[in-house]
Amino acid sequence: MKINKLTASFGRLENESLRFHEGLNIVRAPNESGKSTWCAFIKAMLYGVDSSERAKAGYLPDKTRYLPWSGAPMAGSMELTADRCDITLTRSTKAKSAPMREFSATYTGSNVPVEGMTGANAGEMLTGVSKEVFVRSAFVAQGAAAVSGSPELERRIGAIVTTGEERSSYTEADERLRAWQRKRRYNRRGLLPELEAKMDETQHRLDELGGSAKELERLEKQLEKSRDDCARLEAAVTESRKKQRREALDRLNSGRAELKKRGEEHDAAMAALAARREALRNNPFGDMEKQELEEQIRTDLDQLETLEQTREAKHPVLPAVLCFVLAVLCAAAYTALENLMMIIAAAVFCVGALVLLLRYSKQKQAVQDSAAERRRILRKYRASSPEELSEMLETYLELNRKLAQAEAAEQSCREDYERARVLQVKLEEDALRELDFAGGSSEAAALGRQLSQARGETERISAQIAGLNGRLSAMGDPLVLASDLSAMQEEYGLIQAEYDALSLALDALREADQEIQSRFSPELGRLASRYMALVTGGRYEDVLLNRDFSARARTKDDTVPREAEYLSAGTLDLLYLAVRLAVCELAMPQGETCPLIIDDALSNLDEERTGQAMTLLKEIARERQVILFTCR
Repeated sequence: MKINKLTASFGRLENESLRFHEGLNIVRAPNESGKSTWCAFIKAMLYGVDSSERAKAGYLPDKTRYLPWSGAPMAGSMELTADRCDITLTRSTKAKSAPMREFSATYTGSNVPVEGMTGANAGEMLTGVSKEVFVRSAFVAQGAAAVSGSPELERRIGAIVTTGEERSSYTEADERLRAWQRKRRYNRRGLLPELEAKMDETQHRLDELGGSAKELERLEKQLEKSRDDCARLEAAVTESRKKQRREALDRLNSGRAELKKRGEEHDAAMAALAARREALRNNPFGDMEKQELEEQIRTDLDQLETLEQTREAKHPVLPAVLCFVLAVLCAAAYTALENLMMIIAAAVFCVGALVLLLRYSKQKQAVQDSAAERRRILRKYRASSPEELSEMLETYLELNRKLAQAEAAEQSCREDYERARVLQVKLEEDALRELDFAGGSSEAAALGRQLSQARGETERISAQIAGLNGRLSAMGDPLVLASDLSAMQEEYGLIQAEYDALSLALDALREADQEIQSRFSPELGRLASRYMALVTGGRYEDVLLNRDFSARARTKDDTVPREAEYLSAGTLDLLYLAVRLAVCELAMPQGETCPLIIDDALSNLDEERTGQAMTLLKEIARERQVILFTCR
């Protein structure tokens, strides 16, 4: 097979084309110019795009990574030569969920389809290997020169060194045998552990059946005794509760009688208090404040006494008349005698008379005012005399004293009633506590708790008997259980024999795989060693491969081979390239060769090593088309 032309609408490629020829093709382009995209496009044209892949952390599937930047649907064509026929493959996208699913394969320059070639099998028909083998042999992606194992590649290698049958893989066969073995026993799971558990359970049930009859007889005797205890306690509880109810009722009745008596006394005291208050309200002074009224009346009585003294005082008018007569006489004497002293005496007696008359007038007015004030004060209290007023005050004070006595009596009766009421409440609370036969501290309560415990014990024993009867019924007939146990032991022996046979098969498979590896690995190592010597100028002469295709290299001067981790990046790339070329040489079909696609696998090499690697690729290009994408 030889690729002639590619046309792609794929990732950053927008309807771009590449042409190739036989032998070595070098596509040189700078980084990020689409070299890896062309490699992915070649793989997609041969094997299609897997639409089932999902994005993961750090990984994008091809269906997302290579969506055309222009927004156009993913599509492309590949012109190639296979079996001396020119063929054109086209893939296009109709639905976004199925990129490049639409496929056609026609003979170039015509519309005649290639018989039997479909989108699913085109790659395998043209290259002769599946996609898994192709990407691990003839397709060297950037940064992925190392070969990794896979069941597909194992089947291919097995076919090369044995009968040519590619349907068997050591890994798949080993995994299948181990799965069958795990089905029979894997730690505590599998058919054998399940049977062991069932046999242990059956044996345990048989052992339980052996001792259950004695346990059941013991429980039934214990149940009978517990029921007798319950009957005895029920009679004692009934009698104790009757006695306690009678005593509590007697105390309650006594308390009620005392409370009634104190209530009646309080009612009588309240009636007497009401009568005293009514008598005080009917008093002329009414409900006036006692102290204020007493002070006011005492003040008014003192004022009445003062007014009475003023009223009874004597105020004679005779001195004023005598002075006036003397004044007249002196005036007459002056007229007769014309004595100046007489006229002065007359004036003096006249002034004295006027003064005495004025004083008499004032005293008379004061007596009249005191009489009016006296009448006003007596009228205010509706009394006719101070004596009557004093009697009214004494009566009022006596009524107040009797009211105070009635209030004190009512207070005493009320306190007695309150004490009787509190006592009655306490008696009722005590009665409630005493009649609380569940949580109280009385004899009846204690007997009730003992009865509850006895009943609980009876129920517990009954439940144990019921559970034991249920388990006995569930465990079934001992003869049936013994028969089941025998059958399980027989089945266990058969499965154990199968498990042992699988262990022998795994050992035989491992030996067969080792033999296959011993036949294939030397040839693969020999070819890889030859390629490694060519690309390193003979410095490394041996390449040793493990089952998983991990490699070690040894120089002429080394006693032991070097692990890959100890090699430089460029030498490691050459080691992986040599192994990859050896796998490609041995794993790919004989006859018409498949192109070798290499994406920037020489970037870590110096000029000398690059020249040696190119010499090897030119040698390989004589047998198969080589397409090298590089930035150098």
